[in-house]
Amino acid sequence: MPSVCFYFQVHQPFRLRHYTVFDKSDSYFDKIKNHQICRKVADKCYLPANRLLLDTIKRFGGEFKVSYSITGTLMEQFHKYCPEVMSTFDALAETGCVEFLAETYYHSLSFLYSRSEFVDQVFKHVDMTQKLFGQKPRVFRNTELIYNNDLANTIEAMGQFDAIIIEGADKILWGRSPNFLYQPPNSKHVKLLLKNYLLSDDIAFRFSNRSWKEYPLFADKFARWINRINGNGNVVNLFMDYETFGEHQWEDTGIFDFIRELPGQILQNPDNNFLTPSEVIDRYDAVDTVDVPHTISWADAERDLTAWLGNAMQSNALHAVYRIEGMIKEARDERLIKDWRKLQTSDHFYYMCTKYFTDGDVHKYFSPYDSPYDSYINYMNVLSSLEKRCSALESDDELEVADTAVAV
Repeated sequence: MPSVCFYFQVHQPFRLRHYTVFDKSDSYFDKIKNHQICRKVADKCYLPANRLLLDTIKRFGGEFKVSYSITGTLMEQFHKYCPEVMSTFDALAETGCVEFLAETYYHSLSFLYSRSEFVDQVFKHVDMTQKLFGQKPRVFRNTELIYNNDLANTIEAMGQFDAIIIEGADKILWGRSPNFLYQPPNSKHVKLLLKNYLLSDDIAFRFSNRSWKEYPLFADKFARWINRINGNGNVVNLFMDYETFGEHQWEDTGIFDFIRELPGQILQNPDNNFLTPSEVIDRYDAVDTVDVPHTISWADAERDLTAWLGNAMQSNALHAVYRIEGMIKEARDERLIKDWRKLQTSDHFYYMCTKYFTDGDVHKYFSPYDSPYDSYINYMNVLSSLEKRCSALESDDELEVADTAVAV
């Protein structure tokens, strides 16, 4: 029978305020909206879900285990707006049944545009995780599970991690099961944990869909699906956004009752267990190599980059923000660098996505803008202001040098 590995992505961006070309302020982020959304999601998801999982861990005497990665952008908002959420994550960490994973601090696409910035953000996130939870992450997940062979090489070269979490996309498995561990080509020690997207998405996306043939989904039925994997895998990786619980799937759908009952149903089979990602890689060997020369992600049906790079607006905005990396860092202004890094968060480019937008799909649901075009214009106005601030700092430095030369 298989092990079950739960991993939850916990993230919110710093949303931009309405910013026009005539705006002279260097305050780009909507403090009111960010506070409201963080508070709302905390009340609907983070607090009730954390308390539920903490109770479940205690109820099963440590047999139930989960893992998280929490972005730096959301952690900063917790400290500002919802400090009580942090106390519940602290309590979870103290159980010894919760693992915290590493990712890019700003939930960015930096791997695609700047390897040095990518490495900086990963180590910044590792440092945050160690300081807050006393854990040094062994397992890495890239933003939106964006992955290819080159990422594996970069992560292995960093010497920090033993495994990477990726999407178990059909196009990389060629008929093989996602319920085993794999390795990247030419890897010396890094293993790959592949998301079982069918079972994960049954919870994350289909749970409340009344037209789904398996609706309603109860814990005993899901546990039977897990048990059927016997002989076709070592571990079922259930990876999803944490906001699935209470925010994407509202409380009245029964999602909290489902997750409350699921561990007991799975553990009725004495051969089943729950493991954290590090425990999975310590227990099981990789059975084969997975070659991923072309980049994949966990977004949309395509599992590619088109959610963030599917149109000219997105491509232009991404190139623009990374084009100014050198001048931003040379300015050595901490606030400027922090603002620039907040602008790298993938959500800003997700809001510019035009795929299926007219159909009112998930892209439109998550966007605070009336259209992708409004998102693009607002973002570029902010980026232009940031660049002007940087140029002004450079001019001031040049004046200081000139004044010093005259004085001498």
